[in-house]
Amino acid sequence: MTEVIVQETAPVTLIGGGDVTRSDLAEALAHAPGLVAIDSGADQALALGHRPRAVIGDFNSVSDATRAALSESILHLVEEQETTDFDKALRSVNAPLVLAVGVLGARLDHQLAALNVLVQPHAASCILIGAHELVVHLTTPLEVALNAGDVVSLFPLCPVTGRSEGLEWPIEGLNLSPMSRIGTSNRATGPIRIEVDGPGLLAMLPRHCLSGLIQAMQAGRSC
Repeated sequence: MTEVIVQETAPVTLIGGGDVTRSDLAEALAHAPGLVAIDSGADQALALGHRPRAVIGDFNSVSDATRAALSESILHLVEEQETTDFDKALRSVNAPLVLAVGVLGARLDHQLAALNVLVQPHAASCILIGAHELVVHLTTPLEVALNAGDVVSLFPLCPVTGRSEGLEWPIEGLNLSPMSRIGTSNRATGPIRIEVDGPGLLAMLPRHCLSGLIQAMQAGRSC
């Protein structure tokens, strides 16, 4: 188990080395002002005009120039190779909520690894912010206001069942599994509520609902 490096009572933004724009980072920091970099995410942070309060990873991708530009006191080397840098960073943060940018996009294997990390047990709930969607792991009921027609995709990483309100195709009575039935390209009819019977179900929601999703998660109604 990785030790806690960042302890916060407010939400924290993680920045990785994947696709991230200046507006992505600005939006995340507006909700979660504490910035922590995941390895080469430190390069991205500096390039976008922000200095992270901590850099966490095995440091096999962060540049020498960035390491030299930052204080040694904020560089936290985690050498073990059993987990990804995103997992290392997420396990090292104890906060009410984590928003992660620069984790989706770029390499497909990195994206798949990030989704795998999302369903692992961590102290902090996490929202992955992509170019067009948000991804969360559902373990407790999620209630969020959406517009009719908004795409809601549900993807199980293990067999799971649950119930839904406000989806065009309800999930009650379905056995969702990565080996058989998945739930991509569903649509909201308005506000939604999704409840699951166990871990392993990822929800992919439209990017515009970030504020509402954060409020729902901070109120304890999700993840």
